[in-house]
Amino acid sequence: MLNRDHEAIMLQEVGGVSGLSDLLKSNLDRGVSSNEDELLQRRDIYGANTYPRKKRKSIWRFVFEACQDLTLVILMVAAAISLSLGMATEGVKDGWYDGGSIFFAVFLVIFVTATSDYRQSLQFQHLNEEKQNIQVEVIRGGKRVGASIFDLVVGDVVPLKIGDQVPADGVLISGHSLAIDESSMTGESKIVHKDQKAPMLMSGCKVADGYGSMLVTGVGTNTEWGTLMANLSEDIGEETPLQQVRLNGVATLIGIVGLSVAGVVLVVLWIRYFTGHSNNPDGTTAFVAGTTGAKQGFMGAISIFTVAVTIVVVAVPEGLPLAVTLTLAYSMRKMMRDKALVMHTKRFTKKNLYSSINLCFWFRIQVRRLSSCETMGSATTICSDKTGTLTLNKMTVVEAYLSGTKLNPCDNTGMMFSSVASLLVEGIAQNTAGAVFSPEDGGAAEVAGSPTEKAILSWGLEIGMNFTDVRSKSSVLRVLPFNSVKKRGGVAVQVSDAYVHIHWKGAAELVLASCKSWFSVDGSVHPMSSDKYNELKRFIDDMSMSSLRCIAFAYCTCELSMVPREDLDKWQLPEENLTLLGMVGIKDPCRPGVRDAVQLCSAAGVKVRMVTGDNVETAKAIAFECGILNAKDAASETIIIEGKVFREMSETAREEVADKITVMARSSPNDKLLLVQALKRKGHVVAVTGDGTNDAPALHEADIGLSMGISGTEVAKESSDIIILDDDFTSVVKVVRWGRSVYANIQKFIQFQLTVNVAALVINVVAAVSSGAVPLNAVELLWVNLIMDTLGALALATEPPTDNLMKRHPVGRREPLVTNIMWRNLFIQALYQITVLLVFNFDGKRIFHLHNESRERADKMKNTFVFNAFVFCQIFNEFNARKPEEKNVLRGVTSNRLFMGIVGITTVLQILIIEFLGKFFGTVRLGWKLWLLSVAIGAVRYI
Repeated sequence: MLNRDHEAIMLQEVGGVSGLSDLLKSNLDRGVSSNEDELLQRRDIYGANTYPRKKRKSIWRFVFEACQDLTLVILMVAAAISLSLGMATEGVKDGWYDGGSIFFAVFLVIFVTATSDYRQSLQFQHLNEEKQNIQVEVIRGGKRVGASIFDLVVGDVVPLKIGDQVPADGVLISGHSLAIDESSMTGESKIVHKDQKAPMLMSGCKVADGYGSMLVTGVGTNTEWGTLMANLSEDIGEETPLQQVRLNGVATLIGIVGLSVAGVVLVVLWIRYFTGHSNNPDGTTAFVAGTTGAKQGFMGAISIFTVAVTIVVVAVPEGLPLAVTLTLAYSMRKMMRDKALVMHTKRFTKKNLYSSINLCFWFRIQVRRLSSCETMGSATTICSDKTGTLTLNKMTVVEAYLSGTKLNPCDNTGMMFSSVASLLVEGIAQNTAGAVFSPEDGGAAEVAGSPTEKAILSWGLEIGMNFTDVRSKSSVLRVLPFNSVKKRGGVAVQVSDAYVHIHWKGAAELVLASCKSWFSVDGSVHPMSSDKYNELKRFIDDMSMSSLRCIAFAYCTCELSMVPREDLDKWQLPEENLTLLGMVGIKDPCRPGVRDAVQLCSAAGVKVRMVTGDNVETAKAIAFECGILNAKDAASETIIIEGKVFREMSETAREEVADKITVMARSSPNDKLLLVQALKRKGHVVAVTGDGTNDAPALHEADIGLSMGISGTEVAKESSDIIILDDDFTSVVKVVRWGRSVYANIQKFIQFQLTVNVAALVINVVAAVSSGAVPLNAVELLWVNLIMDTLGALALATEPPTDNLMKRHPVGRREPLVTNIMWRNLFIQALYQITVLLVFNFDGKRIFHLHNESRERADKMKNTFVFNAFVFCQIFNEFNARKPEEKNVLRGVTSNRLFMGIVGITTVLQILIIEFLGKFFGTVRLGWKLWLLSVAIGAVRYI
């Protein structure tokens, strides 16, 4: 009630936030106890910070959706008619085989499809839950600890900073310039400032600015966010670019061709049948006008209709959606192991809806953007952050200049005048969003905050700072959190009844430019002469050239009477006429393996660009260290540019120079956005890495937004397509590799699938038109579709990425899905199969010496051999499809155990069908010589 109704009056009635914490048996400074029993008791009383999930679809729902495939519906109708007429004319014992076999094959296809879709739904639901498991900081027992958002309890004290998601309903304890984006709850894109007059915080909202701490008062379904999420359906349909632009076109074209051919064949066969040109298996005329009964004529017409339906079965690439599903699911699982998680995971259900009007396949997809996985394989450029992505984000102060003198070692402040040291320590302790926890048992202090804050606070402890004591000696009046545009942050603290100290901390050259004086070793203040300014600037340049991040500390004093008594949040802190206290150089070493990863990207045709807030010299040094720059690049002025220079260019000029930019220094988030827009206009497929709230526009604008799983804010993650769980640039390269693998695997399956479809379609059409009968019946073709679509998709969709993938250039947006090499392979293989199998179809009786057999027996033997040889052609065709562009398609095949296992299973199942299930498939047993010949026909292409 307190939060839902925003009852500030009710809060005052219970004694404000302090009285509320007493009622909840919490402590505003230390939080609740970390004792598990107490936490469990709070969950029992106030509820857990979770909400009921929508009940997931049962396996029967997937079965129902699989049954809606139009082709399967037609087959089931045909099977029902065939079953009823067959039993009526031939008796129950012998008349059920044809219809029953089609039913069996259809139900098997439905079962496999539904099972596959159901398993995928479980996997993607698990990935979705992982995405929602946000890690937050919480104060328990006086110590900041990491916890899952699901583990929060009422009474917890939670620190908030810019970019965080408010994890539960709560009340503001204290905050500085705290602004909340409540659009997710109110629908209004308005930033709401929070203070003691408006202290209510709602779960699910984002911290847009400032920092503070909150007392949790409501969790789970006791919050508006929890109620909303419990009632939301997560089913959102969206197709990926690969489907929209390419696969739908392929499926539509093939579907139209298949239906057209099936319609022509149906008309031709019915004309042959009703004009007396079709024969029964025993050689007699199938239909004689005036003699053949109506029931028998109808049965014959239905049999011909079934033949036409089999042509549709052959033509429609039903395995294509399944191949995409399996490829993406497999790739995402592997990327999880490689520390890259596709953020907007999806749940798939295959639902192929073919009709004579609109022939295409549809994907039912959950959540938002699957496209990131496949699009990443087409990326032509990566705009990468420096800190935490190219570097380790483990910062330490390694150099310090205080009172105009370099400290050696960097924590040797003994020579500093006490008043200067006191001011510096005051600035470090008060002008920070971090915290220092000192254990009661006297152990080592623990530092919390951003990597830069932790480095500075740790250095402060080394020079003798007592964090708690320093903060207690002065009170904070106004805070301006670090701003990524101004590159500085400030704080105003009251130190006496007459004076206020204003401390600034930020990018060294920018803070130095605002300083009009500096402290000497003896504590005296001297004007900032041009010589002294140049000397200090050289210190900054020297540190920058050593790839150090330079931070400067400065302050000024103002009288308390100059501070406005009301509306402190609107007070603009003085930024000029500052006195320099000192400067530090922070080392953030490059990540191991980054140089190799950058070189791999370069070889793959993907240009890596570094976009950083550091100055030009620091950015240049890191770029050289990471391999982004080399000596030749550094000679070109357009390669390295400052964000301000780029920002002030015209749109046309930005487009012209964007291609040449390798390093952008002193960039603001808007500069990154302008660079992304310019590169996209130049035709690039742009990937962007980011971790801050201000990176959200660039992450959203990019073709692929990659946020950081460790250092990234929730706003950045929500705006991105992919989360890099370990914040490592080498993982970005792995995503590129897997993205290319997705595209390559789908191409492999398309080549394989189209070869099957073209060969079977031509064989059945030619045979049907010329003789009125087809060598491959409906049941056999359903079996081929099942093993080739499902097992074939599984075999080819799970091919791991190879090193050759990173030696190719990115696939362009408009490049055809079926390449010239694929067309060549497809036509050669299909032509081989068609030629050989049609020869055996029309001349098989003579080749196999079947003249002494009855006509029905000879036809069954010949058709069984054609069916068997056709299946083995497809089994060996899987090997061909593994490496469409290589001659040695068998290289590395034994290392893919799944592929070899599927080939083995398919072979065993085919043997079982021919030798033991002939009645269902209309086949007869083959001798060992014909078995060997079937295998040889499939394998002859490797000789």
